[in-house]
Amino acid sequence: MNLVKLIRDVPDFPKQGIIFKDITPLLKNPKGFKSAINQMAKAVAVDENKKFDKIVAMESRGFIFGPALALKLKCGFVPIRKKGKLPSKTVREEYQLEYGTDVLEMHEDAIAKGENILVVDDVLATGGTAKAVCSLIEKLGGKVAGLCFLIELSFLKPREKLSVYEIYSLIKY
Repeated sequence: MNLVKLIRDVPDFPKQGIIFKDITPLLKNPKGFKSAINQMAKAVAVDENKKFDKIVAMESRGFIFGPALALKLKCGFVPIRKKGKLPSKTVREEYQLEYGTDVLEMHEDAIAKGENILVVDDVLATGGTAKAVCSLIEKLGGKVAGLCFLIELSFLKPREKLSVYEIYSLIKY
């Protein structure tokens, strides 16, 4: 299935000059959503010997794709949240935004040393959030075995920040 046809361009959102890639038409289409999950699973399964112990995804749209892909790949799911949203002890990573900084957190017992982790999200833009997530995983002794995205905004050059990781993207703009 051609997933690009299910991505809507929204001009000037969230601000003037930006063309937002809206995934909600894909999500409301059961065949499209299923195809997206199946294509993501196929993309990361290129090496039959590579198994993932857990999938890590960041809020909020990563929570749509991460659990579905975890079920498909028969592995666990770990949520990454904004500061103060998780109920138990956490590790945190502060990272740069265009204007200022933000903080991501994960439970400190979410990943065991040596586990192979797949990072999943809807869009790879500048790579800053994904890099912060990789740092969290590595703080706990996990191995980032790959990053998987529905959409990659390659014109923002996110792979420069993530050059040491294997990246799988279904749609590139």
